[in-house]
Amino acid sequence: MAKKIGPLDIYNYLPKTNCGECGEKTCMAFASQLIERSVKLEDCSPLIQPNFAVSYRGLKEMLAPSVKEVLVGVENTAVKIGGEEVIFRHELTYFNKTAIALDVHDEMENDELVSRVRYVNDFYFKRIGEELKLDIIAIRSKSNDPDIFAQCVSKVSDETKKPLMICSWDPFVLESGLKVVGHERPLIYAATKDTWKEIGGLALKYNCPVVAFADGDMSELKSVVKALESMGVEDIVLDPGSHVEGQHLSNTFGNFVKSRRAAIWNEDVGYPLLGVPAIVWLNGDGAENTFKEVMIAAIMIDKYADLIILHTPEIWALLPIVTLRQNIYTDPRRPIAVDAGLKRFGNPDENSPVLMTTNFALTYYTVASDIESLGVDCYLLVIDTEGLGVEVSVAGGQLDAFKAVDAIKKSGIEEEVKHRKIIIPGLSSRISGDLEIQSDWEVLVGPVDSSSIGDFIEKKWS
Repeated sequence: MAKKIGPLDIYNYLPKTNCGECGEKTCMAFASQLIERSVKLEDCSPLIQPNFAVSYRGLKEMLAPSVKEVLVGVENTAVKIGGEEVIFRHELTYFNKTAIALDVHDEMENDELVSRVRYVNDFYFKRIGEELKLDIIAIRSKSNDPDIFAQCVSKVSDETKKPLMICSWDPFVLESGLKVVGHERPLIYAATKDTWKEIGGLALKYNCPVVAFADGDMSELKSVVKALESMGVEDIVLDPGSHVEGQHLSNTFGNFVKSRRAAIWNEDVGYPLLGVPAIVWLNGDGAENTFKEVMIAAIMIDKYADLIILHTPEIWALLPIVTLRQNIYTDPRRPIAVDAGLKRFGNPDENSPVLMTTNFALTYYTVASDIESLGVDCYLLVIDTEGLGVEVSVAGGQLDAFKAVDAIKKSGIEEEVKHRKIIIPGLSSRISGDLEIQSDWEVLVGPVDSSSIGDFIEKKWS
């Protein structure tokens, strides 16, 4: 982590009025939340007034992440890439997950093009309460014809609200696409040592982010970036080149790591990184390419890529990638939790079973999924265990008889059912005795594995 900023450093720039308009009781508390990036500068109403303009600018500069946050797209559908402050997640957290783009090109048949775009639109899975989606559509100019490319860009834009990326080495081809979707703030790919001036001009003209490209030459990449910066271009994405064979593959990942370390540790060329696993398809078609693309994508996500471009639409290839991304971009500061309280499944009545679990998201969604798949009509009492699982929360005291009794009373379950029986997880059996004594409920120790809930209820519930 390059910057070591404490609450006092920030506090010196704040109004120091403790007005509470930001939602915090004191300005010092607000300063602490700014470090955690759980609030925004704009939440401090006095700070955005003209008389605090100097302080606002100072804080803006102080709190700017080492890797610039770049916005692709507009309004609610925009995707943020970059914005990172650490090399290792445990040092703070990663903020903006790797964006995943699927490519199309301007020589596709209309039906294939539309089908592929709609596939990106409709790609959706829910895992542990989080939506897993594809983020961007990358439009490649295969024809190198400005008119054909513009028509393709127009078709894609008509079919989707996803952010776009327009790809060509020719500035004239790129501008033909920008004339169609420049107002949608697409990511322009790419400025090179030969075209930085023309493409940098397009980025300024249409107010769009731009990719700086150099194939494996980090000095050249830095030179392109500095040239773009000298023009006034601010939103830049780095493509240090993607290779998939032998030593070239090793060099590719090495350049990703070097770029991120330079940004975080040296505050040098601090921009998001783009990787192109789709490059494997240049060697022809075949199932082995899909496997290799998934492998390259996984390593690039591990090695700090903020955006990757994929070609394969195979669901068995995409699911591991979006799942890996979800796991890596989990915030280690906060356990993944759901809201505590009483949940209803199916159409429970006054005689329906009452089950208990914790609010650790993985536990809750596993139990909920098993209940739904078994078709059980029941109530599920979710205890606030600070986002911890059953066994851990029992051991740590986050789940005990006192908390369970309190949850029962606050949930209103006593008004919902006429019986007084509750099924607790098998791993919480040690609290069953105390819970019975304190609650006057009959406590049934359920199975360890929630997939056995159906059999347990059938045999034990009466």
